[in-house]
Amino acid sequence: MRALAFLLVLFAGLSHANAETSLDGNLTQGGLVIGHADPGSTVALDGRDVRVDADGLFVIGFHRDAAATAELTVTGPDGKAERRTLAIAPREWNIQRIDGLPKTMVTPPPEVLERIRRENAEIAALRKIDRPESLFRSGFAWPAIGRISGVYGSQRILNGEPKWPHYGVDIAAPVGTPVKAPADGIVVLAEKDLYYTGGTVILDHGHGLSSAFLHMSAITVKVGDRLRQGDMLGKIGATGRATGPHLDWRMNWFEERIDPQLLVPPMPGS
Repeated sequence: MRALAFLLVLFAGLSHANAETSLDGNLTQGGLVIGHADPGSTVALDGRDVRVDADGLFVIGFHRDAAATAELTVTGPDGKAERRTLAIAPREWNIQRIDGLPKTMVTPPPEVLERIRRENAEIAALRKIDRPESLFRSGFAWPAIGRISGVYGSQRILNGEPKWPHYGVDIAAPVGTPVKAPADGIVVLAEKDLYYTGGTVILDHGHGLSSAFLHMSAITVKVGDRLRQGDMLGKIGATGRATGPHLDWRMNWFEERIDPQLLVPPMPGS
């Protein structure tokens, strides 16, 4: 798959001569890996069953704070199991401390907390979807072109209080700049006004892999739409809790937060 970085051949002779399981991607915190096993195999990561399609394709992902190792088990059609301990490379994160801010800029007011909980619960439910289609086979491209103004894994400590790390890549561009599907997918959320993220679209790429597009000024798709890579889904804006016009592109493998920037080539013109 063109957007991923390298190929690791891990297993030999799983079920018949010359069979092998391969992993294509980044074994690092925030990394996504696309694997291929013998058709009919089963796969588990740290005891968690992983969807395998009819061709033997599967996806695994690692959170920003993933442990140093993970256990991958592949059981071939003949019932023979191979286990491999994967070394997950650590990364260093940009940590910024800001003090002296007004309290309302650090903690949301009580009257909006219920709204935030409701919206977060809806999004969490969508991230549990395990769609059988392997729409990610299209590969990944940048959803918008602009200056990278924020990176995955960075974190702010405001008035001494650690905030959630930033789990996306920010692309700064003028309001109205088109936002396009980075890969094939199905729209599972299209909301114009979420508290934190404003105009928001979530695109399901299959196997628990999804993209979210935040702070948009306009949304041009609806839930259920099937998009091909490059189809327009909205326009860059500064809605929600944003300080300027930009697209915050995030990716998940179920609840695991993935670094989108690892899946695409360098930003054009960077």
